[in-house]
Amino acid sequence: MTAAALPSYANGPSTVPLLGDTIGANLDRTVARVGDAEALVECATGRRWSYAELVAEVEACALGLHALGVGKGDRVGIWAPNCAEWVFVQYGTAKLGAVLVTINPAYRTSELAYVLDQAGISVLVSAPEFRTSDYRASVAEVREDRPRLREVVFLGSSEWDQLMATGRNADRELLARREAELSADDPINIQYTSGTTGFPKGATLTHHNLLNNGFFVGEGCGYTEADRICIPVPYYHCFGMGMGNLGATSHGATMVIPAPGFDPALTLKAVQDERCTSLYGVPTMFIAELALPDFADYDLSSLRTGIMAGSPCPVEVMKRVVDEMGMTEVTICYGMTETSPVSTQTGADDDLERRTSTVGRVHPHLEVKVVDPATGLTVPRGTPGEFCTRGYSVMLGYWEEPEGTAKAVDAARWMHTGDLAVMDEAGYLNIVGRIKDMVIRGGENVYPREIEEFLYTHPDVVDAQVIGVPDERYGEELMAWVRLREGAAPLTAEALREFCSGRLAHYKVPRYVKVVEEFPMTVTGKVRKVEMRQISVEELGLESVAAHRSA
Repeated sequence: MTAAALPSYANGPSTVPLLGDTIGANLDRTVARVGDAEALVECATGRRWSYAELVAEVEACALGLHALGVGKGDRVGIWAPNCAEWVFVQYGTAKLGAVLVTINPAYRTSELAYVLDQAGISVLVSAPEFRTSDYRASVAEVREDRPRLREVVFLGSSEWDQLMATGRNADRELLARREAELSADDPINIQYTSGTTGFPKGATLTHHNLLNNGFFVGEGCGYTEADRICIPVPYYHCFGMGMGNLGATSHGATMVIPAPGFDPALTLKAVQDERCTSLYGVPTMFIAELALPDFADYDLSSLRTGIMAGSPCPVEVMKRVVDEMGMTEVTICYGMTETSPVSTQTGADDDLERRTSTVGRVHPHLEVKVVDPATGLTVPRGTPGEFCTRGYSVMLGYWEEPEGTAKAVDAARWMHTGDLAVMDEAGYLNIVGRIKDMVIRGGENVYPREIEEFLYTHPDVVDAQVIGVPDERYGEELMAWVRLREGAAPLTAEALREFCSGRLAHYKVPRYVKVVEEFPMTVTGKVRKVEMRQISVEELGLESVAAHRSA
């Protein structure tokens, strides 16, 4: 078989075995090994905990929740920005065998009500407020009609203080007995995917899913107890609580919370003041940090690694992170909530080209393949198709949604991601877009990611997103939304087309251009292209064209 004919399939052999622990047992092993090492730093308050002190708080939280009647399999919701108490609840529920339901801090009342009902949450731990959200008022609005919600505990309140005090005075032997009743394959977390259409679905993950994924992400970054990880990404998502917290605690590294929500200046200050060796972020976070007027004034010399993930990582941004932030061992991870989340990762020993322009190779103990979306057959390497993954990381399913689960996970346990990917001869993967994002212009398949990467080479463009909008003649036309560097001259569609002319095929040149200050975003930093299309259709007066139906 020639190299060109190799199928787009790869698996991740590893001499490092999977962990068989529960999350609580793994934390206890770390405490036994490095109990005096610093575990957690909360920059906003200056509070710090060693591993021994952290596990004491975690166990107090677990026993306090038990006193509220929380048992194995019960759903405990957490609705709060990043804070130390979030960590206590994450590991405390794991020690009890309760299922932690992580609720997006950006949710409003109707979304909160949906999650409370769908997951059957009996106890909710909530911040009192965050930014423009009054969580107390929202909870009061929805609580009356929800008898299954027995208890609400607001962080910073007397109720929270009482919960922790009760736990500190309780019998620790209860947790030892509970640990003996837990399996690593028990569901431990429900994460609601930020669906762009319809209601979000609750990806149900186990100890085994989350702990191993966090551990192997940490292995990919070369973590030891000497590492200090700056985590500005939200805890309610796998990136924060899995790749961040579990990646740290499974290696005895330090978790650093720079702020409750993302702030580029506070993030870099945390890196500087805490001498962080690793920094996480979605691409838009790194772009914001690099764009700070006083960026050069921060001492980032302690950084060696980190992770860029969550959405496609622009090559030019990745190169700046390596060159200007000193993150010479930075890695790109690719995955999704339903896979705990990481399926592929670049390696520190990969060459610069592969580390900045691919999402790496298959993770240890996993399988990946690229298939024809129409037939389900594996395509040859170099051919675009749908990315699928199989292994320990794949969720149990969507909470109480067997039909949705069956559509996402096939009979052979392959998770169908909906992402379009290309695998090269060496097994490295590129994500070229979403199946739903692919633009078909006059019969030509156009992948927005390719055009976005090209637009980053324009000297005035700091960020670019490309979408398809309806067109009478071609079916769809391309539109570019761009953010310009400060002080840049106005950019017209004609000027951008001229920049593209002769360097992109004619059918890949955007017809429309919109200059913006920011893109519609989810809280995890993913661009909401569905919303961009809706706005563009209205602004361009294409409603009648959009209403046309085709076969």
